[in-house]
Amino acid sequence: MIDGLRVVLFQPKFAQNVGAAARACANMGCGELVLVAPRDWDLERALPLATPKGEPVLRATRVVDELGQALAGCAHVYGTTARTGGWRTGLLTPRAAAERVAGQCREGARVALLFGPEDRGLTNAETEVCGQLVTIPTAEASSLNLAQAVLLLLYECFLAAQEAPRGAPREPAAHNLATHAEQELLFAAMREALLAIGVLKDQNTDYWMLPVRRFVQRTPLRRAEFNMLMGVCRQVRWVAGRAGLLWPGNDPGREPGPDGTGGSGKSGG
Repeated sequence: MIDGLRVVLFQPKFAQNVGAAARACANMGCGELVLVAPRDWDLERALPLATPKGEPVLRATRVVDELGQALAGCAHVYGTTARTGGWRTGLLTPRAAAERVAGQCREGARVALLFGPEDRGLTNAETEVCGQLVTIPTAEASSLNLAQAVLLLLYECFLAAQEAPRGAPREPAAHNLATHAEQELLFAAMREALLAIGVLKDQNTDYWMLPVRRFVQRTPLRRAEFNMLMGVCRQVRWVAGRAGLLWPGNDPGREPGPDGTGGSGKSGG
């Protein structure tokens, strides 16, 4: 059993694939499966593919409306992608990802493996919330069946969980780690602070924030560090405001004024 590991299927298209994914979870010792806004969910159509072995996992599957709900409580999120380049850099193989996942789960952290819909995979916006991206190398036809991808990643995680290396560096205790939701709050605060001092520009800020996100997510973020960085961001925005640097174009946190321009301050001209 891989305690703390959660498989999240984002907008899966076919109930049969969900059933097969539930069987893969049962085969590899993952007891938690979450569906985000499935497009044609039907338990009865999923059950035959789950088989009796996967039926308990399938019946215990949670269905939620939003991705944030599915990732609630997780300290680490690994997204899967068949596409590379552009926003999708620093990709891990399933084996490399599994070694990290196994170590994080051993220390009590909750970890999510996120899979996109069968017809398009995860979009850039959806991969943004992932601390790491994983791709499965193939000879041809890089896009795998959803249940196949789930099985391959869980297989590697299962093997890695059986091979606890001696002397491996210990992760912080799970209760000391910032959750995924807290990390998203931090990235929003960092975005506002970096905009305020001109490090980020108004155009395509999500893209330019990616290196910042990947840098912060490279190591486990402790809650004390989260609180410290949130305080730094607040102080940066306060100093920027005192220096007259905040104006509507670079102050996302400012309430609009009566004329809709963002209130007092520079006009941005």
